[in-house]
Amino acid sequence: MNLLLPSTASSSSSLSPSALFPCYSHGFSSSSFKFSKKESRCTRKAKRTEITAKFELKPPPYPLNALEPIMSQETLEYHWGKHHRTYVDNLNRQIDGTDLDGNSLEDTVVISYNKGDILPAFNNAAQAWNHDFFWESMKPGGGGKPSGDLLKLIERDFGSFEKFLDEFKTAASTQFGSGWAWLAYKESRLDVGNAVNPLRSDEDNKLVVVKTPNAVNPLVWNYYHPLLTIDIWEHAYFIDFQNGCRNYISVFMDKLVSWEAVSLRLEQAKARIMEREEEAERKRREEEEKPTISKATPELWTQNE
Repeated sequence: MNLLLPSTASSSSSLSPSALFPCYSHGFSSSSFKFSKKESRCTRKAKRTEITAKFELKPPPYPLNALEPIMSQETLEYHWGKHHRTYVDNLNRQIDGTDLDGNSLEDTVVISYNKGDILPAFNNAAQAWNHDFFWESMKPGGGGKPSGDLLKLIERDFGSFEKFLDEFKTAASTQFGSGWAWLAYKESRLDVGNAVNPLRSDEDNKLVVVKTPNAVNPLVWNYYHPLLTIDIWEHAYFIDFQNGCRNYISVFMDKLVSWEAVSLRLEQAKARIMEREEEAERKRREEEEKPTISKATPELWTQNE
C-alpha cells in the first residue's frame, strides 16, 4: 500500500519540511517575497482600512441540490456556504496588503507553506484550494468506472480498479483526525539538488494514493500532481451520514466521483510535466553550448645577463 503522510509538528505554525516543498515553477521567485521569521508572517506593504484582496468563493460546478439524495443541499449549504466561505474571507483578510496579495490561489498555497515553515495564511489558502478541488471532483450521477488512459494507468499501477478502490478507501478511512485522501500523479524525479534526473519515460511516472492531515495538499510536495480528493473533515459528511465516515467514503467513490474531471487533470499533469522537462532540457543545452574560456599559458621570461 502506497500511503504517504508528511511529518507534522504540534504547533500549527510549522510542519517538518521532510521533502514537501514543490517543484512547480509558478512564475514566482521566493527571493521576491519578504518573510518575517520572528513573527512567522509575510511583510505588510502598508496599513489599509479596506480589504482589497480579491479571492472569491467559487460555486460548485452544479446546483447545490444536484447531488441529492447522496449529498444533500443542506450539506452543501453548510459545507460550501459556511465553511468554505470562511476560509476565503479569512484568507482575504490575512493577505491584504502583504506580499502574498495579488498571487493566484495555487501560488499562495505554495508560498505560504514556506518549505514547511508555515505562514499563517497557509491554512486558509490551502483549505480554499482544497475545497474548490473537492467540489470539482464530484458530479451528479458520478461514480462507476473510469475509461481510457486513466483506467489503463490505474490498472498498471494498482493491479486493478478494484484494488485501487480498496487502497483509496483505506487511505481515507485511516486518516487520523481531519484531513484528505488523494489520488495523485507522481513524477519520476530525484529531489536532490546535485542529482542528474533520468530521461523522461511515461513508465516512470506513477499514480499513487496519499493522505494528508488538516489543510496540507500535494501542491506542497515535490513532483506530485493531485487528480482526485475526498474531504475527511467531519463537516463533510456528518449531516448526511452522522458518524458513518466509511459509508460516506464508499458512496463518494461509487456514486459521486467525476472521472471525467480526474481524466482531464491527468492530461493537464502530463502536459505540465512535458513542458517542465523540455524547459530543463533547453537550459541544459544552453549550459553545454556556453563557450569555455581557456586559460592562456603565461609566457616565461628569462633575464638576459
